Amino acid sequence: MADNGTRKYYLPESEMPKVYYNIMADLPEPPPPVLHPATGQPVGPDDLAPLFPMALIMQEVSTEREIEIPEPVREVYRMYRPSPLIRARGLEKALDTPAKIYYKYEGVSPAGSHKPNTAIAQAFYNREEGVRKLATETGAGQWGSSLAMACAFFGMECEVFMVRVSYDQKPYRRAMMEVYGATVHASPSNLTNAGRAVLAENPDSLGSLGIAISEAVEVAATNDDVKYSLGSVLNHVLLHQTIIGQEALLQLEMAGDYPDIIIGATGGGSNFAGLAFPFIGRKLRGEQDTRVIAVEPAACPTLTRGPYAYDFGDTAQMTPLIKMHTLGHKFVPPGIHSGGLRYHGMAPLISHLLELGQIEARAVQQLDTFRAGVQFARAEGIIPAPESNHAIAAAIQEALRCKEEGRSETILFNLSGHGHFDMQAYIDYQAGVLQDFEYPEEEIAMALAGLPPVGSTVSS
Repeated sequence: MADNGTRKYYLPESEMPKVYYNIMADLPEPPPPVLHPATGQPVGPDDLAPLFPMALIMQEVSTEREIEIPEPVREVYRMYRPSPLIRARGLEKALDTPAKIYYKYEGVSPAGSHKPNTAIAQAFYNREEGVRKLATETGAGQWGSSLAMACAFFGMECEVFMVRVSYDQKPYRRAMMEVYGATVHASPSNLTNAGRAVLAENPDSLGSLGIAISEAVEVAATNDDVKYSLGSVLNHVLLHQTIIGQEALLQLEMAGDYPDIIIGATGGGSNFAGLAFPFIGRKLRGEQDTRVIAVEPAACPTLTRGPYAYDFGDTAQMTPLIKMHTLGHKFVPPGIHSGGLRYHGMAPLISHLLELGQIEARAVQQLDTFRAGVQFARAEGIIPAPESNHAIAAAIQEALRCKEEGRSETILFNLSGHGHFDMQAYIDYQAGVLQDFEYPEEEIAMALAGLPPVGSTVSS
């Protein structure tokens, strides 16, 4: 198809995908099993039942390529899906690059990010099994606000443990959750054994996603009518997000194009996987090839500096052991503004794909990401979330490489959310307050010293 100057590609509502794509069906070898920390043996459905409804547990272990999206979930999706695919012509011009740049814009959701794609599904499956309330953690607040909204839609209660540094940095995200009806606590809190233990050791703790997960898991595990809900990392969460990439495939067909490079920011891995997995599936099936780049903060370098090992998903060691790239469950990152990218581990499926050589990993500094976000805003008009700025920074790097090499490659990245509730971060950037932070090797070594011994004795 000739370039006709079109900027936005909208799918008709009738073409919104009816199934989620499960990459497990196409992997050349399965990822290592999830292990019970007490026995070192693979966990079964009964082990996970205190935390999750059975429908989600079955999705977690499924190897079916397609899993149907329930109609009540699709009905709620129609509030904001399909989301647009946008050609970044303003950014292309500003960079004077021969590359074509597209972004899938997930900031059109009511919560302002990609997170409702799984929040809506999780709330539905829990309600169907009679769950009264969901407990969860949140970093920057995008996940917490999405789950709070989803619980409101399905008549459920929601309790959120928000990482202390983000609780203080992002009061509007907290207010948003409360408007949707959620109860929000700064984590670590005095409400759980896990939180009290952290505060006893460090009363001024900034918190971490690992600590907040421990608190939410404790609430779920000690109340029969409460389940735990996670916004990233686990297989079923990444599965729900693949509606992003499936829509993008259809929209790129409308554009007569296909990406040479796919880019996504990575914290736990959900928005990256949501865009990239359907394309990686094509690559694994030998249909079409593409480079795939996962971008993370240099201050929380899970993929680029963390070993591939079994570790707990939370600080208090209440979760099963999963094999992933990790900085250690005791890792507490600095208070950088990209709060959604401060998790100590990476989704096991993404970690596995990196080990298989199917994706690349890149770390970028905080100032470079905000510089990229400001350039993008001035060229495209959308102020991105700090997390999304990591993908933009890498897209700009690749576009400038294309310029240097005289190559007209097609770049696709996920603009996972807008930054309207993150303006303090931009204020700090413009004022010169923000700093780069390279996590010291000795600090990482100290955190990794606490890895469970099963990691060195259990074969993958």
